Amino acid sequence: MSQPPLQAPRPALSRAPSLVLVATGDGKGKSTAAMGTALRALARGWPVCVVQFVKSGKWASGEARALSQLGAEWHTLGDGFTWDSDDLGRSADIARQAWAVARDAMMSGRFRLVVLDEVTYPVNWGWIPEQDVLAALSGRPPKVNVFLTGRDAPASLVELADTVTEMRNVKHAFQAGTRAAKGIDY
Repeated sequence: MSQPPLQAPRPALSRAPSLVLVATGDGKGKSTAAMGTALRALARGWPVCVVQFVKSGKWASGEARALSQLGAEWHTLGDGFTWDSDDLGRSADIARQAWAVARDAMMSGRFRLVVLDEVTYPVNWGWIPEQDVLAALSGRPPKVNVFLTGRDAPASLVELADTVTEMRNVKHAFQAGTRAAKGIDY
């Protein structure tokens, strides 16, 4: 058993005008973390925009319902899992349209928090140019915080971000054959 810390484990602190946060890794909780941050931002009276890049509008997620009711602007723009797609070219076009919405939300300065849920996938697949994402993040208005989620965040995004958390899969119910559950997974 270790001893409790007696000194704060941090340097002298200052306030940043905004942050870029990334939740990545193969474990569960990336989108959940972003939605929790969106809830926190809404509770502080911040305007929030969520853009989902993979999730389909066919999935009636609890977070979309609740955060929209609380005032978040919500865009579910994906067309689902790539392995279910009949036309990956169309899926890529949809991802590029979602990026246009996301970039406009970031650059408008109307939002204090913009969530780019599952954006790393279309970036890694080459559907959205990585340099375009980095340029938008670097050029966003000073008060715009951005939370990006998805597996395999590119090294350049990790480098640019202020906070990066990697979710590590230790055990997942899906591996034992359990389907995604309402209220837990969506």
